[in-house]
Amino acid sequence: MSQLFDHIQQVRQLIQSKWSGRPKLGMVLGTGLGALSQEIKAECVIPYSELPHFPQSTVKGHAGRLVCGTISGVTVMGMDGRFHAYEGYSLQQITFPIRVMKAMGCQHLIVSNACGGVNPQFAKGDIMVIEDHINLLGDNPLIGPNDDRLGVRFPDMSEPYAKELIALTQQVAVELKTPIQKGVYAAVTGPNLETRAEYRFMRQIGADVVGMSTIPEVIVGVHGGMKCLGFSVITDMCLPDALQPVTLDEILAVAHEAEGRLRGIVAKVIERLP
Repeated sequence: MSQLFDHIQQVRQLIQSKWSGRPKLGMVLGTGLGALSQEIKAECVIPYSELPHFPQSTVKGHAGRLVCGTISGVTVMGMDGRFHAYEGYSLQQITFPIRVMKAMGCQHLIVSNACGGVNPQFAKGDIMVIEDHINLLGDNPLIGPNDDRLGVRFPDMSEPYAKELIALTQQVAVELKTPIQKGVYAAVTGPNLETRAEYRFMRQIGADVVGMSTIPEVIVGVHGGMKCLGFSVITDMCLPDALQPVTLDEILAVAHEAEGRLRGIVAKVIERLP
């Protein structure tokens, strides 16, 4: 763990050699949502390939760069593209950028993803603010020795997504006349989509949507004392009795359509961060 701490400091120093900003907010922009990075008035853009110990994005729609600057007057660091377990990365590697964001000074973390809807009351194209999650990854980024400089050994997860930020999001959505859902996000490893039986199981255990990311980053964010806010764009419906095949291009198209609405909400929420 001392090596992890040293690696974090190494990347922090490299970023600070290129950018003098003091970020308050870290952002992870997921599948099809990379254009959210355009909301950032960029002061420094660093490809992941130039950052030691960073994995590389291999998924279509993930640019693979760190965008540093401001949104609505708030200094931010944005990951334009994230990493996934199905790419072969460990959860410790996947969450390394969150550690760096915290070391840079970020107190808040906003994450977004594309997902499948298992709640029949939801619809393709809906935006959902995440109120809780179910970890079905079979792994945890905190497994192994704990470095107290990074967080406590047993972080409390009774409120992984900050209630005050969820309430702020709902208020902003009403003001913008943009309907949003609220629900529970379940994460699996992928890369295959799930079977009918698996979708039934997820609905029975309380999931509203399912995806392949987000939870590791939020666990590490909570471990580091960050207040987290999560968004899911429902790109396909996963109803067992009406299940239809879906392609990545179709998922990206729906995510792109919803992107403008999500960008408007996120910009207003950032403007009013406590």
